[in-house]
Amino acid sequence: MLDLQALGIGGGSVAMFAMLLALLVTGMPLAFVTILVALTFAFGWFGPMAVPIVTTRIYSFIMQYVFVSVPMFVLMASILDRSGIARDLFDAMRLFAGRIRGGLGVQTLIVAVILAAMSGIIGGEIVLLGLLALPQMLRLGYDKHLAIGIVCAGGALGTMIPPSIVLIIYGLSANVSISELFTASFLPGLMLAALYAAYVVITGLIQPHKAPVPAQDEVVPLKEKLRLLKGLILPLIVVVFVLGSIYGGIASVTEASAIGVVGVILSTLVRGEFSLKMLMDASMQTLRTCGMIVWIGVGATALIGVYNLMGGINFIKELLLGVSDTPIVVILVMMLILGVLGMFLDWVGIALLTIPIFAPIVKTLGYDPIWFGVLFALNMQVSFLSPPFGPAAFYLKSVAPPDIGLGTIFRSLLPFIGLQILALALVLIFPELALWYR
Repeated sequence: MLDLQALGIGGGSVAMFAMLLALLVTGMPLAFVTILVALTFAFGWFGPMAVPIVTTRIYSFIMQYVFVSVPMFVLMASILDRSGIARDLFDAMRLFAGRIRGGLGVQTLIVAVILAAMSGIIGGEIVLLGLLALPQMLRLGYDKHLAIGIVCAGGALGTMIPPSIVLIIYGLSANVSISELFTASFLPGLMLAALYAAYVVITGLIQPHKAPVPAQDEVVPLKEKLRLLKGLILPLIVVVFVLGSIYGGIASVTEASAIGVVGVILSTLVRGEFSLKMLMDASMQTLRTCGMIVWIGVGATALIGVYNLMGGINFIKELLLGVSDTPIVVILVMMLILGVLGMFLDWVGIALLTIPIFAPIVKTLGYDPIWFGVLFALNMQVSFLSPPFGPAAFYLKSVAPPDIGLGTIFRSLLPFIGLQILALALVLIFPELALWYR
């Protein structure tokens, strides 16, 4: 049998990383890569006796009660994708866009915030906005790059705005309160949306041709305004019930997710859109999405479990703490690591692979893991837009006009990536932005 212990923890860490990288390059899914590497090192380092310990760790991760909220929020998003709620919400927001320069862009961002507060899912929101808002902005003469950036950046706000799946996975990995994470991320999430909106308005003022004022025939009559206003009612009721029940201490995150699913289903019933086929399609999409999350969770949990048994977490801790005597420098190095990983890996894998290692170090440095959770979510915001594998660009490309290529999309996202980094820097410098509720 191969004796990997002879490598020592330093050599073992390098060998594990090299094996991970080599298998990922082959195109093998991350979930299966992590499981294979975990089993290889469990057998090679400890022998067969280590396998039951790994499986126990996996079981304890999957059996956490709050994990039930993940499929619930995914199901909410899947039903929203198939209903006309998002379309009517977008149309209703025309009442508030008015005839201001950049109004349609700001309207799109407000809709993005409301949709994020209803589901916490990224991909579906970008696709919805790509189908609803992008053609509208292009038709009204918006600059192509500005319109693309608004849709992708706004659609990615689900990372920050509760109930964010990213924050739920972080909370499970770092073993911190998810309700507290939701509260902490709310203000930074709105701040980021406000930065986007300010950028759109300022761009419109400096370069009027990029964000034109709607023509006179775009004015909405009073009767139409009253009809459109109805489109705001159901989404806002769902948001109030889901977030209000969490912040009011009425329900846990898991219970609130169930309330959200019931609310969205009732909304489709009221609108006359509900059907068994829609529910089945939404359920199948939920199974596919959650299956991916669970498998990545199994693989990452197994890998981190084996690495912890090897002494790897203490090794990484000493390595990072040895970078500098200044704690904030260590945090910046962690942000850099997350940023680089975000360019190549899915956020689920990043969270499950890094947070069990980073969270104890953050506590050792004397920082609040809730604050670090907000930083992590902001970092994942950047990863959603960053080339070469920014998921937001690929989601939008799937519904964008044929003349809009991936290169155009990525170029359009650069100013918004800058705004995300600015928001990240502000929360780093002023932790009170995340810990405002204390």
